[in-house]
Amino acid sequence: MNKSFWQSGHRPTLIAAFLYFDVAFMVWVLLGPLAPIISKDLGLSPAEKGLMVAVPTLAGAVLRLVNGMLVDKVGPKKTGAIGQLIVIFGLLTGWFFGVHSFEGTLAIGVVLGFAGASFAVALPLASRWYGPEHQGKAMGIAGMGNSGTVFAALFAPVLAKMFGWNAVLGLACIPLTIVFAIYMAIAKDAPNPPEPKRLFAYLEVLKHQDAWWFMLFYGVTFGGFVGLSSSLSIYFTDTFALTPIAAGYCTAACVFAGSLVRPIGGAVADRIGGIKALTCVYLLAAVTLVGISTGPKSLVLSLALFLLVMATLGFGNGAVFQLVPQRFRKELGIMTGLVGFGGGVGGFYLASSLGIAKQLTGSTQYGFLIFAGLAVIALVGLTSVKKRWRTTWGAAIVGVRI
Repeated sequence: MNKSFWQSGHRPTLIAAFLYFDVAFMVWVLLGPLAPIISKDLGLSPAEKGLMVAVPTLAGAVLRLVNGMLVDKVGPKKTGAIGQLIVIFGLLTGWFFGVHSFEGTLAIGVVLGFAGASFAVALPLASRWYGPEHQGKAMGIAGMGNSGTVFAALFAPVLAKMFGWNAVLGLACIPLTIVFAIYMAIAKDAPNPPEPKRLFAYLEVLKHQDAWWFMLFYGVTFGGFVGLSSSLSIYFTDTFALTPIAAGYCTAACVFAGSLVRPIGGAVADRIGGIKALTCVYLLAAVTLVGISTGPKSLVLSLALFLLVMATLGFGNGAVFQLVPQRFRKELGIMTGLVGFGGGVGGFYLASSLGIAKQLTGSTQYGFLIFAGLAVIALVGLTSVKKRWRTTWGAAIVGVRI
């Protein structure tokens, strides 16, 4: 991070965006590390387990579209405040009345989707304060809030063992409330926001082919990251008979790797261009996912492969959002929602497909293989558009690499 970056923008807002994103992500994937305990308590099938951890991802994807529109209409700070209050109230309600059925876990999953929708708030909240030359770094730091999934993996199983898994819903409200107070105190909307648009005007952006490409690209990088974050505890307990706490530690290590490199991905993309960075990401991710699909019998080898693929996908998350603000700066709120929607759909697909594959074939092999195929499709798509990008909108941005 060079000096000019820290002197530009609004540092308190960047910090607030990170903290908000961090605790939001912590609760968004909360059902993942709790899944082995919940499924045993409620007697869930592999497909039901997969759907349970996937619903928050899908709900978050849909709600990101809503948040993307609200950000451009009422500003990111107000939008984020509304979402945080809904999550806190919803979790307190679930804790107070208790969750006693599979359908109840799905209802909690929808509530947690509001936390996942924080993506469409935190990134424009931070990004609007920074110029094009600092987008990768600003988005990377704010986006590093996905490290909150580490806390969920580390502490949720331990707390569930101590107090019961339903109590974890109420305990999660403590950090959520603290961060909400900090957020309201120091976050500030950037001056000169884009002019609010009519609802149907937001659909105009979908007429641009590039919008669909970005949704696909993020559907692979972020979708893979969040889908695995929600599913790895189940994978480690089912495959290697680990305890929920041990599986949580393994999951936390993988998630930490992916979160740590996200800002690095943004910074590297600022330097060499997002296209080059993503080319390497999709190639390495595809190869690693194929390796995972073979079902290594060694826990050490399996963990190493998941660490590698999560780091690769996390790096790619930062690289994608080095490019998005360059192409759609005036529509950043809705594009953040749309691209986040693509990422959420990718995560829902991966998490649910692993459960379905396990139930139908007794193995998650085909779920991983198909997602590896999606990484290859993204690589082919990136290769097909890179020349046009560099010679059209990329050429118009002086001094910024794409």
